[in-house]
Amino acid sequence: QKKKLLEELGENRLPYVTPADADFHHLWKTKYSKLIFRKSETVPEELHHMVQESFLTLRKHDCFFQDLVRIKGKDFLTPVSRILIGNPGYTYKYLNTRLFTVPWPTEGYDIKYCNPQIHDACKALIRLNDYLHIEAVKALQGQHLFETKEIKDTTVIDREQNFATSLTEKGSISKDQSSCVPEDDYVSLKNRTSYNLTLLNYMDPLQMLYLKQEPYFGMGNMAVSWHHDENLVERSTVAVYSYSCEGSAVEESNEQKLKGRDPGVWHVGLKVAWDIETPGLAIPLHQGDFYLMLDDLNMTHQHCVLAGFSPRFSSTHRVAECSRGTLEYIFRQCELALQNLQTDSDSMALSLKSLEAAVVKQVEEIHNEVEFEWLRQFWFQGKRYLKCTDWWLKPMAKLEEFWKKMEIMVS
Repeated sequence: QKKKLLEELGENRLPYVTPADADFHHLWKTKYSKLIFRKSETVPEELHHMVQESFLTLRKHDCFFQDLVRIKGKDFLTPVSRILIGNPGYTYKYLNTRLFTVPWPTEGYDIKYCNPQIHDACKALIRLNDYLHIEAVKALQGQHLFETKEIKDTTVIDREQNFATSLTEKGSISKDQSSCVPEDDYVSLKNRTSYNLTLLNYMDPLQMLYLKQEPYFGMGNMAVSWHHDENLVERSTVAVYSYSCEGSAVEESNEQKLKGRDPGVWHVGLKVAWDIETPGLAIPLHQGDFYLMLDDLNMTHQHCVLAGFSPRFSSTHRVAECSRGTLEYIFRQCELALQNLQTDSDSMALSLKSLEAAVVKQVEEIHNEVEFEWLRQFWFQGKRYLKCTDWWLKPMAKLEEFWKKMEIMVS
């Protein structure tokens, strides 16, 4: 699809708009209305301080890592360094690489961190997670009411309305108004906004020898190429908190003002997936801004991250689709497989209860899943997690014991 689109474009570039353009608000409202953007001043100052301190702490302790990912059969190191933090025992898979959460402090779990500062950093990210969950619920409720109102009243919102205000107000719905949302819808909203992990990103563009150029619109350097976020619960919200270290590099470009985005400032780019009719959006991201991708926006649209000049952190909160991605799940699978192993009470010899093809096949599929989706995925990059916590070592040892028993079953 990308090749076909680029061939169709030839030497041309598609149009895109920024908040400086007169038609930005109209385009955002008509084609990108499920993107909610909030300026940093809408977030409590104390939360900003805690979260930004946590980013710097994790960076100081070398907890950000480039991932080895596989795209179209080739292996690449990601230009962005990452760490996954979230519910204990959860994993998140993207581009054929499984990441294992550094667990945030959770009641009922004994989590030992290598340093009290790392504990505090993870705790701050839970606070941010809770805040973004509430904001996402309000935004979805707001959109529900907004859509209902539009059916009754077709007057168009004043096009000149301030960009930041319009986006901010859209999510601000009072508790009284929330009672208009039916109970089933409320449960659905909660499920689609209950983030179970956050993927943290860090990149210093000035340390990068090479960054890809944005290919469709000519938006400049990309930190992250156009993509849909994968492995998410369907129609769940993605929340992204951005922190660019604006004091440490030239914030505004010294080059003459180009039409389009300022290359010194980080932006999020959005486009309708595989569409060459609709102009794209490039929205500047300043220190402490955050945005929400609501409902099916992540499926119908693609987004990219456009690099500025200064280093930047982001915390990207997701409802990961974890039906096959938790320790609880894989332990349950192992127990299912081992039901076919029996021990002779006299000789203590091991044998299989059933040699039916379907039973043997199921056991071997679980055996492979434990080895290739868990043990190998963990150990080819797993030692890096020890900089934060040794929490995963015990469950991995237990999985290895299960794997050894399945090896005996195969032989």
